[in-house]
Amino acid sequence: MILPKNNRLSPEEVAELTAIVTEFGCRIQPIVGDIRTIYAIVGDERHELMINRLEGLPYVDRVDTIQSPFKLMDRRSDLANGRLKIGAVTLGEELLVIAGQCTIDPKNPHYFLETAQAVKEAGAHAIRGGVWKPRTNPYAFQGDAKSLETLMDASRRTGLPAVTEVMEAEHVKLALEAGVQVLQIGARNALNYSLLRQVGHAIAGRPTAVLLKRSIHMGPLNEFISAAEYIAAFGNPNVMLCPRGTTPTLDGYRNHPDESITPLLKERTWAAVVVDPSHSVGKAAYVPAAALAAVAYGADGLCIESHVSPSHGLGDDPKQSLTPKVLAELIIRARALHAALRCPAAVS
Repeated sequence: MILPKNNRLSPEEVAELTAIVTEFGCRIQPIVGDIRTIYAIVGDERHELMINRLEGLPYVDRVDTIQSPFKLMDRRSDLANGRLKIGAVTLGEELLVIAGQCTIDPKNPHYFLETAQAVKEAGAHAIRGGVWKPRTNPYAFQGDAKSLETLMDASRRTGLPAVTEVMEAEHVKLALEAGVQVLQIGARNALNYSLLRQVGHAIAGRPTAVLLKRSIHMGPLNEFISAAEYIAAFGNPNVMLCPRGTTPTLDGYRNHPDESITPLLKERTWAAVVVDPSHSVGKAAYVPAAALAAVAYGADGLCIESHVSPSHGLGDDPKQSLTPKVLAELIIRARALHAALRCPAAVS
């Protein structure tokens, strides 16, 4: 990781850096921040001569080497000094709440528009809605690209950033063209490295963020963080890690709730952790407790399914969506807990 003395390097200086690292089989990846740009060395940085030559350049302040499977996402990376903002919320300062429907019904878009307004009034900061849906059964409803218009209409009406899942390059293209602010990589695609590369490349240099869900098949946590590295390696570090339950399933729950991995993730990476309690437990009655547990473990945010009329929803909505009233009550409790954990003396 090369930290320049000035906020940004000139094209000539970048070219000189590139020429040096290329000799050692590496490449330079700029990470553009609002105030400062840093320059990641992608490749094996264990070349003393390369580091010496870089540190000898008059415009280089210092070179930090990080030998880990994920150099950019590592908590020792200089990227740890950055802050991700979703809408009006800066992650790490205020509890982020993303809420909305599992699936947007293209035949009844009014339900989503009503839900978007209701979750805003409940205190949510971003609206989620499934446009394209991965389904185990090939005959189940797979979503409809027309619902992207409904999602962005709801975003404009409420002023809330839009969050939706993408599963292929065409989805990414359409979502970015429409103005989606947060792309979700679902659990089924968290190990789809081709898609991770495509998303990273598509959002390079954009303010777009990624909500990366943990695959139910992921083993060690380093595998989860390394998936995020695929995205960040193209120059956009706006990645949120999303535990959402894993295997083996816990009797009575949809998955095995994994909100407890939050402190373990924070020991290894600077990335914000936004937990999805809805998919962890799979039943609305259990979601509030799972959400509060996630906050207690140190989550920076929550992604909760909510619907104005769950029984009229598609996909998972009828079973695991909270009504806006329950969501509002939960947000109040979750914020209070988050504040107490951040400033315990203030509430003692």
